[in-house]
Amino acid sequence: MRVTKGAKIVAATVLLAMGLAACGGGTSDGGPAATGDAVRVKIGEPQKLFYPGDTTEVEGAEVMAAIFAPLVKFNEEKQVVDFVADSITSTDNKVWTIKIKSGFTWHNGEPLVAQNYADAWNYAANQENAQGGNHFFSRIAGYEDLNPGEGKTPTATELKGLKVVNKTTLRITLKQPFSQFKNLLGYTTFYPLPEAAFGPDGKITEEYGKKPIGQGYFKIDEPFDKGTDQTIDLTRYEDFPGEKPKFEKLQFRIYSSAETAWNDLQAGSLDILEQLPPSAISTAEELGERYIDQADASVGYIGFPLIANKAYENPQIRRAISMAIDRKTITQTVFSGTRAPADDFINPLLEGYRAGACTACVYDPAQAKKIYDEANGPKRLEIASNMDNGHKEWIEAVANNLRSNLGIEVEVRPFESLGLILDELQAKKYTGMFRMGWSIDYPSAENYLTPMFSTGAIKTGSNFAGYSNPEFDTLLAKGDSAATPEEGLRYYQQADDLLLRDLPLIPVFFYRMNAAFSEHVRGVKINLLNLIEWTSVEKASAL
Repeated sequence: MRVTKGAKIVAATVLLAMGLAACGGGTSDGGPAATGDAVRVKIGEPQKLFYPGDTTEVEGAEVMAAIFAPLVKFNEEKQVVDFVADSITSTDNKVWTIKIKSGFTWHNGEPLVAQNYADAWNYAANQENAQGGNHFFSRIAGYEDLNPGEGKTPTATELKGLKVVNKTTLRITLKQPFSQFKNLLGYTTFYPLPEAAFGPDGKITEEYGKKPIGQGYFKIDEPFDKGTDQTIDLTRYEDFPGEKPKFEKLQFRIYSSAETAWNDLQAGSLDILEQLPPSAISTAEELGERYIDQADASVGYIGFPLIANKAYENPQIRRAISMAIDRKTITQTVFSGTRAPADDFINPLLEGYRAGACTACVYDPAQAKKIYDEANGPKRLEIASNMDNGHKEWIEAVANNLRSNLGIEVEVRPFESLGLILDELQAKKYTGMFRMGWSIDYPSAENYLTPMFSTGAIKTGSNFAGYSNPEFDTLLAKGDSAATPEEGLRYYQQADDLLLRDLPLIPVFFYRMNAAFSEHVRGVKINLLNLIEWTSVEKASAL
């Protein structure tokens, strides 16, 4: 979902270059103005308006998670637990029955019913609606009828495997058994939609996208004008059943500079900063209990637009570029040791990770240059990166590695936000290398594979490289339909092996969560999905 982060280099030179990058200041952006008694949280600008089926990046997902309540959540042991769902059952992992708890209502007062899920999922699954999360519904029977392909018209408007049994019960029939289906239901794409979301033509209205009606902890106060507004203000929904947040007002504040956000947090005009800029990490421990340093399931990559640029077609070129990156020095110097060099496509926090699996992730500049020259690699490379979340420093360090180790020109192309890069990648317009990150949607090794690398995810998922490998897709299908999770994991690891061979993206580092909060709040917890647990946050002034 969430998308993030000549010869051998003389050590002193690279450390100096990285050190200078790490000291870089913020932009001229002073950040949005502070507002009242709200708990104020930093985000980057969301890529799109707030449509559940079309929100597949971290900034929009953070806002949506405050407005909507998922069917399931995950506990600290990575186990799935029912939340809005009263029960989710299956006897064969193919036919699933979801029963919804009573008491949940939309922010306009209407009751939450099973039909709200059916309406939302049918809409997202229909290719005519061009939703970014479309591919997540591909396992449900009838998906092909709604997705016949480009230039063809769907022969149905509803998934035949999706049936509303009664007001509180939904039955889903998959094309084949999938033991982890329940895990998917905590993802943004599987949020429901109220009747008010749809216009007379059956499309979700832009008005709704700007001011979505949810059924979660907070309701949005005013329509959000993307590109203009710097804040998104929300108020606690008092009719939310069960435990509610302990504070009334929440404000998301949009920044284009992590350094500016860090300065604002220190000054007391920002309360929660979920990812510190590299320049702040070395001194953040001075905050004491207000500094959060914890394991993170995310992965930072460098990607190749295989679908848009034949220059990267040879996997040996991609392998050489990977071997030319000094992951250890970057993680220790730029990130003050708060990242770990990546050596697999699966993060160590999840079952399925294998230490040292990525042999192309081993730093070997001499061999990298030899392979690159033999493969006739491009004499000039470009790397695109958003500069709003502390990525400038490590991207510049990667560029320095490639310049020095491969003897080529490398240009860093800055983008104001990740959303702008994603727009160009989704339109197949951008032809250079690009920074990419992946924050899991649910705790499974499969989630590092299907959404980012399956053929079906090229058009309606997060496969921005355009990687397509039938053998890879077959292994994923075998993993999905395996009789046990252990058997499924073996197939997923075999699929991972193909990625390690083909390298459509290059794993660079495994994240750690380095967050901080102000003296105005306490109890800040960030979960495995990198979302704030709103019921744990308290305003210090209220103690």
